[in-house]
Amino acid sequence: MALAHTLLSMLLVEPRSGYDISKEFDEYVDCFWSATPQQIYRELGKMEDQGWIVAETIPQEGRPDKKLYSIQESGKRVLVQWMSEPTEPTPIREDLMVKVKAGYLISKNSLLRELDRRKKVHQKMHAFLCETEEQEFKAQEPLPIEMKFYQLTLRRGIRYQQEWVEWCEEAIEAIERF
Repeated sequence: MALAHTLLSMLLVEPRSGYDISKEFDEYVDCFWSATPQQIYRELGKMEDQGWIVAETIPQEGRPDKKLYSIQESGKRVLVQWMSEPTEPTPIREDLMVKVKAGYLISKNSLLRELDRRKKVHQKMHAFLCETEEQEFKAQEPLPIEMKFYQLTLRRGIRYQQEWVEWCEEAIEAIERF
């Protein structure tokens, strides 16, 4: 998957600024795709050059002008074409797995501290995503179709974070017994 496809999918519902997109990445999308603000802005520029999106400049007092990006029909066609292609699982690249694999090289307490820290990180994100689901989706019954699909991705993020918490707990228990 290219970053462009993720950005196009984010622009389907409403126009957004680069800042809004970057914030949404940090809060909701990061559990399945990550990008820095620099990557996002660079990709938005490329997509605009290709005619997949268009930017409307909105003047702001005391701040730089704001650009609101909207998806164009050509962008929707690119997204639909990509969506019709099969997907493969994405390889995991996770530093913590390497550290645990070689965990016998450092003190047990050091590794346990890191596992506990990561567990807390995932607990916090899990709580945030659950709260988001409660606020965004439970209050809007019945949900518009776009929101139902969005909720599916949020539910995957919730499970992802929960699975991390459970694995960290399992790893901590196992290492404590060594």
